[in-house]
Amino acid sequence: MKSSTERILTTHVGSLPRSDDLIRMLHLKEKGEAYDQAQFDRCVAQSVDKIVARQVAAKIDLVSDGEMSKISYATYLKDRLNGFNGTATENRAAADLVDFLGYARRLVEQGGTERSLQGPACDGPLSVRDAAPLQKDLTNFTAAIRAHQPTEGFLTASSPGVVSVFLQNQYYPDDDAYLEALAGILKEEYEAIVAAGVTLQLDCPDLAMGRHVVHRKKSVAEFRRVVAHHVEVLNAATANISPESMRIHLCWGNYQGPHHHDIDLSDILDLVYRARPHAISMEAANPRHEHEWAVFDKHPLPDEKIVIPGVIDSTSNFIEHPELVAQRICRYANKVGRERVIAGTDCGFATFAERPAVDPEIAWAKLASLVEGAAVASRQLW
Repeated sequence: MKSSTERILTTHVGSLPRSDDLIRMLHLKEKGEAYDQAQFDRCVAQSVDKIVARQVAAKIDLVSDGEMSKISYATYLKDRLNGFNGTATENRAAADLVDFLGYARRLVEQGGTERSLQGPACDGPLSVRDAAPLQKDLTNFTAAIRAHQPTEGFLTASSPGVVSVFLQNQYYPDDDAYLEALAGILKEEYEAIVAAGVTLQLDCPDLAMGRHVVHRKKSVAEFRRVVAHHVEVLNAATANISPESMRIHLCWGNYQGPHHHDIDLSDILDLVYRARPHAISMEAANPRHEHEWAVFDKHPLPDEKIVIPGVIDSTSNFIEHPELVAQRICRYANKVGRERVIAGTDCGFATFAERPAVDPEIAWAKLASLVEGAAVASRQLW
């Protein structure tokens, strides 16, 4: 993936606001109601072209397709694979929200998060049901890249671990077998994305959010063993891909909540370093994790890695001042080196298609502040 020896490049985590028409069709599709497939395909293609054009116009360097075709970053696979006809029975509500149920109810009513992580479940052997959606994603995005010429493009894909968080296992004998089955299937998607000339972003909230959602009763030591195994599975699934063609996104959950049960970055960062991707994207702007730039003293960034710290909060409608953005960038640049930092966002701006926490136009204003702040930081660092 691209880096620069002259300035701080900019990017984000993947999802961007969708049009009302597209949201309506995604919602029909999600509920299993009748919709016009040809019209949906046209709408997605047009949306990808527009979203890439807008990112380029906003001077975002490393752009995505905005996840236009997906209802969410983690559950889209249920529509592409066989084996997800079950209904989840385990309520995986985030531990921090359980502690504040009054706030949790209000957050759900306002559309700020899922009621729980309940949904479809794996109740049969996994296999590819429909390869067309991935091919359409690749065709739409590569066409938009050719048309609008961004510095670089990336596409997101779920890690085996995060799929296991959102789509519970009711078929395979244990979690390890389920992860291995997912990795075997997802390997094809990962390789297809890179073969199309696009950087692969692996979404891995399971390495952080997984602690307070699925593994709440585990000690830090026990959860570290979970993380280590998830990284091993991810590495096996990406064994045929160059690390320089991949980035990994680490996340504690893209919702505005207490987050007081989030595991500390210092408790898992050394294990995240074992993952093969060249770049590490992570939350670094919200109040729970902004201080963690200092963790890189304890866990120095390996020579072969670069970081994409979030310098824009993706859950707040505050528009960060460019000077604050620059300060956040410079903290990381001073720790790991200016040429090893790309400025990003904490998470996506439309993680779940129909319920963005940040107003769509405010999201674009925040990205404008990201670009301006990166320019300020670049003048200070070079």
